Amino acid sequence: MQSALVPKRMFFTKGTGKHRENLQSFEEALREAGIAGFNLVRVSSIYPSACTIISRKRGLDALTPGQIVFCVMAECRTNEPNRLAGAGIGLAVPADKTIHGYISEFHGFGMRNRVLGDYVEDMAATMLATTQGIDLDPDKAYNERKEIYQAKGLVVNTRAVVQTAEGDKNGLWTTAVAAAVFLF
Repeated sequence: MQSALVPKRMFFTKGTGKHRENLQSFEEALREAGIAGFNLVRVSSIYPSACTIISRKRGLDALTPGQIVFCVMAECRTNEPNRLAGAGIGLAVPADKTIHGYISEFHGFGMRNRVLGDYVEDMAATMLATTQGIDLDPDKAYNERKEIYQAKGLVVNTRAVVQTAEGDKNGLWTTAVAAAVFLF
């Protein structure tokens, strides 16, 4: 039987970039995030039950330039002057350490850091809660739903990493990235 490829560690990172070329703006954001030197493979939203979160520095130190690296990434790009671009990653970890958690990613315009952070945390927590059979009222505020999750013991920890960037006043491409990077 083939062994499963399950991440053991994960770290968060973020960055911004500006350039006259769209792709180079993205590259600059990846450089600021510290992950431009890797072959990035985007994956979906599962946080493995045996995974631990480490610091960005520790995570980057464990990687080799050119390595294939799996990540959940959000990116947002604009060339509209003053337009606020945002990218965010949210994480919800269940109380039961044998159950996987959820990672959410979102990109959009006009959201400040705190609002974006709350939004991606809510997305991750909602995905986790609904898999645990909790019916949710989507019209309730995130803080009200968070109390329900905690009362039922389903979510121990939520967190977010977000990056916003205001579009360059001269129309350069501006990119915001946020990522959860997996290590094996």
